[in-house]
Amino acid sequence: MDEYNYYLPNEKQEPIKYTTQNNSVIIIGANGAGKSKLGAWMEKKSINNIHRIGAQRSLVFNKYISQKSYEQAINLLQYGTESNINNSHDRRWNYHDGQKFNFTASLLNDYEHALSALLAKKAKDQESFITECRKHESNKEPHDPVPQMVTDTLQKIWKSVFPQRDVSLYDAKVTAIFTNNGEKKEYNGIDMSDGERVALYLIAQALCIPPNKTIIIDEPEIHLHNSIMNKLWTAIENERQDCLFIYITHDIRFAANHRQAKKIWVKNFDGEKWELEHINESDLPEELLLNILGNRKPVLFVEGAAESYDTKLYTEIYDDYYVVPCDGCSNVINNTKAMKNNIQLHHLKCFGIIDHDYRSEHEIKKYESENIYVLKVAEVENLFLVEELLETVGSLLSCNNTDERVNKIKDYIINERFANQIYSQIYNAIVAEIKYKLSTAEISKKSESDIKKSIDDLFNSTINYELIKTDRSEPFSNALENKDFKQVLYLFNQKSLPRCIAKFFDFDDDGYCDFIIRKLSSDSAEEIKKSIIPYLPKEIPLNLNWS
Repeated sequence: MDEYNYYLPNEKQEPIKYTTQNNSVIIIGANGAGKSKLGAWMEKKSINNIHRIGAQRSLVFNKYISQKSYEQAINLLQYGTESNINNSHDRRWNYHDGQKFNFTASLLNDYEHALSALLAKKAKDQESFITECRKHESNKEPHDPVPQMVTDTLQKIWKSVFPQRDVSLYDAKVTAIFTNNGEKKEYNGIDMSDGERVALYLIAQALCIPPNKTIIIDEPEIHLHNSIMNKLWTAIENERQDCLFIYITHDIRFAANHRQAKKIWVKNFDGEKWELEHINESDLPEELLLNILGNRKPVLFVEGAAESYDTKLYTEIYDDYYVVPCDGCSNVINNTKAMKNNIQLHHLKCFGIIDHDYRSEHEIKKYESENIYVLKVAEVENLFLVEELLETVGSLLSCNNTDERVNKIKDYIINERFANQIYSQIYNAIVAEIKYKLSTAEISKKSESDIKKSIDDLFNSTINYELIKTDRSEPFSNALENKDFKQVLYLFNQKSLPRCIAKFFDFDDDGYCDFIIRKLSSDSAEEIKKSIIPYLPKEIPLNLNWS
């Protein structure tokens, strides 16, 4: 298996050698983390081995491409001069004599050089092939078929990224071709879109660089749509297996989707030295891991999607946390456990919040040991129904009859909704308890007979339907009999309730929740939060700095 070498600075700024079996490395970090300066450091340490494509790059080229010898063209591309006298990249980053240059911020104006080098390489390879053919013919020997030229490879990569488009480098000019209603249409390369021009530029750069180089690309995502970014770079890497590609980016999606690449996190840069860390495999989804690495807040995993009411609610209340929506409770549980077990993330605290969802006290206690805590209501939607919040909403709306409205809501939820569904709620609780008890059966790495015995023991000693029914029915019956609104909200799973009670405050179905979310971003936020916080897990600390 091939190995690729790259060098990173230690604390003394000395280059330390690392190896990888895949020909791509991603250096990721936040804006201002010193990533580009790190790329420049790597370039300066190995001028002849590294070709760096800066983030500031011009996408302008002429209608006709300058024709040069291969040596002239490749020297211009690598060193900024036709003859590399000083063995330096300074001229490449400085295009006017006497002009100050910056290895990370200067505009790289080498599109023309890349296209010229591409055509020069094609001409050189064609000339070599023709010379070989003539030699074979003079000896009356068969010769090899015409090989794939560098421009053929360019077209192959291009077609994999832009299947509806073709590109041609013929007669020293670039032409783009597309088919519309069966009719082929052409336009000049200089009229291509930014995405097309940057793709052509990057393909040309990668294909004409001499063998066995390290190619550093700063911000490989610029002007490229997410749908083609990884496809483009994967195709280029496949064609240049002799080269190592090092990408410098803050784009987490690009890094996560480039799955085989070795990844390095720029943790800190003080202006002189970098704090770097190789990212290890984790049970967390890679995109989530990279997001968390770039974050300095404690992490809170919650149920719900990114745009759901519960995520919006948690984000406003836990504003000192990095709130991560996980869709379902199983993802909250798995992500919280995975983060706790990840050594690279031990500098960050993490918690999970899940709905009560018929959970027994035993199950709740078990999750607490994993930093996963349960709401003091059946599900997050019930936070919108707590009596303190109903009263606060009435006050914010300046209702003259707030108490009457709140009482009507409580009566509606208890007597019309909870009372009519109490038996189905009880049986849901029974099923939930049985499922949980079954999940605790010890069946891993056991024989079939051992598994059967484990399950039999569970049914004989733990799973007793009548006992479970009696135990789970009692809280529901007591809550209904005592008209205990708080206990009803603790037990009653019915996600539509906030929409159903909106009418009592003269809102349409979604208007009530929308009003609360809006108020959380207003001067009334403190009142809303104070109403909800008593129903949140006290184990997850809040630092709201209320006066």
